[in-house]
Amino acid sequence: MNAKLNTLVHARWFERTILAVIVLAGVLAGLETSAAMLERHGPLLRVLDAGVLGVFITEMVLKLAAHGRRPWMYFRDGWNVFDFLIVLLCCLPAEPGFAAVFRLTRSLRLLRLVTALPKLQLLVGALLKSLGAMGYVGLLLGLMFYIYGVAGVHLFGKVDPLHFDSLAPALLSLFRVITLDNWSDIFRPAQTVAPLAATVYFVSFILLGTMIMLNLFIGIVMNSMSEMHAEIEQRDRALRVKELGHATLADDLNQLEKQIDALKEQTLKLKTRLAREPEPAEKTT
Repeated sequence: MNAKLNTLVHARWFERTILAVIVLAGVLAGLETSAAMLERHGPLLRVLDAGVLGVFITEMVLKLAAHGRRPWMYFRDGWNVFDFLIVLLCCLPAEPGFAAVFRLTRSLRLLRLVTALPKLQLLVGALLKSLGAMGYVGLLLGLMFYIYGVAGVHLFGKVDPLHFDSLAPALLSLFRVITLDNWSDIFRPAQTVAPLAATVYFVSFILLGTMIMLNLFIGIVMNSMSEMHAEIEQRDRALRVKELGHATLADDLNQLEKQIDALKEQTLKLKTRLAREPEPAEKTT
């Protein structure tokens, strides 16, 4: 029985049905923001909304039952916990005290697309995984803002007191510059008095802030995505080994391809190292 339920909840048609219901929940949340739609089709929308909630509860019950005598295994997956919390919040009574929370959770049901689409799981997981490294990049960005803000107050405080009168407006002006939102309006007053200093100041800040820092963030996210992709592959392979008792041919081929790529990379490093080393001098007799 557990094997049949496990096959059911992982079937492609079942996952696609849940995906369609999630999209329907998002459409219903948008339609309910219209007073005219509520006035014309209020009862129908409420029936559809109750049906969507019923489908979500049924899905959760089936997944819990698929674990048999160990239903707590369902909560070992963080995405299942996320789905459970959303369904639980949607079951709150629609009383005046809970009305705002109830409407909000009904719109949050669309976030279940993250759990329904593996690619979105990969992206969100990579973003969460990269938060630690992003913190250091954010600290570096904050130091750069502070240094340029202090320098801007000393250089352009008397010329442009609107943007550089003190540290607070200077930091706000630098944030506007880094977003490239009409930054020339801040640049022109400073350029009229000190053209060279203003040019070096603003151009260097834009290059450091918008290009170097942005590339650092992108690099961190891409690295986290590759790590997350490897973790998901290992998790899926472990699940298949647990269910089938052995790895599939596709898993073995993927593992072999990774080993070949690693050997190629190691060979390339050895060739590069060999090319840099000087050739040994020939012995003369």
